[in-house]
Amino acid sequence: MTTTPAPAETPSAHRDWRAPAAACTTVLLWASAFVSIRSAGEAYSPGALALGRLLTGSVALGALLLLRREGLPSRAAWPGIIKSGLLWFGLYMVLLNWGEQQVDAGTAAMVVNIGPLLIALLGARMLGEGLPGRLLAGMAVSFAGAVVVGLSISGHGNASVPGVVLCLLAAVAYAAGVVGQKPALRHGSALQITTFGCLVGAVACLPFSGALISDAAAAPLSATLNMVYLGLFPTALAFTTWAYALARTTAGRMGATTYAVPALVVLMSWLLLDEVPAPLAVGGGLLCLAGVAVSRARTQTGLTRKIPAQPVEGRRHDAERRGTERP
Repeated sequence: MTTTPAPAETPSAHRDWRAPAAACTTVLLWASAFVSIRSAGEAYSPGALALGRLLTGSVALGALLLLRREGLPSRAAWPGIIKSGLLWFGLYMVLLNWGEQQVDAGTAAMVVNIGPLLIALLGARMLGEGLPGRLLAGMAVSFAGAVVVGLSISGHGNASVPGVVLCLLAAVAYAAGVVGQKPALRHGSALQITTFGCLVGAVACLPFSGALISDAAAAPLSATLNMVYLGLFPTALAFTTWAYALARTTAGRMGATTYAVPALVVLMSWLLLDEVPAPLAVGGGLLCLAGVAVSRARTQTGLTRKIPAQPVEGRRHDAERRGTERP
């Protein structure tokens, strides 16, 4: 009796789920950060909150790096580590915390969400990634959704020009930091690049040490615990899973994935804070998710479409039939 052999599994089949799972982890934890920042931001100044978050993340990442004995990344990785550490871990966090104190959350979300668009443009210009039509279409849909979510939660008369400028600068720093990090991931692991990027950001924020000490002395325990949470999960864990996923896809597609954050923030605010979302917010969130789905989908071409393998018995019968039909 002839048995049909099982198709051989390729190593990539085992890895396919890891990058999407890492990206989903990042998006989920970054969405949760907005809930925690509400508490910590009331007791900590922008620079102090950024420094406390980065110090917590650096300690956690450093301990994990020592346990795994990964050591230092290669010399070629350091330009990207320094760039992402200064721009993304350091400058972005301070600017965002500062900007959100001068504008309402909806306005901040709308302005900062130009970041993924900038990532796609910079990635095409500096990394040669290209701008696929599906990616651009998905990002346009998601950005429209982010604007709708922002409008649904915006306050009235609380959008100062300096605050908008700060959020805009935060988006630019975020995009430049991501594009700077991408080449470094060719020369070091996700854990190495994240650990030392976080450490560079913490060093850059050391001038806020005095503010951190004074704020921590007066802050309620809940605010301090939220700051620690921000350092351990949305920073240490989420930035590492981000780097892992970024090393396996383009910067533009990873940036587009973050458009799921506004939708998750609406859902988390409903579940954790009992803030019933307005219909406009729900619609905007669905637009964000639809755009992410479009931008992350892969176009299947005739060259890449897989043809199911024919069983051995089927091939044998076809060969015999062709033999009998041959003139």
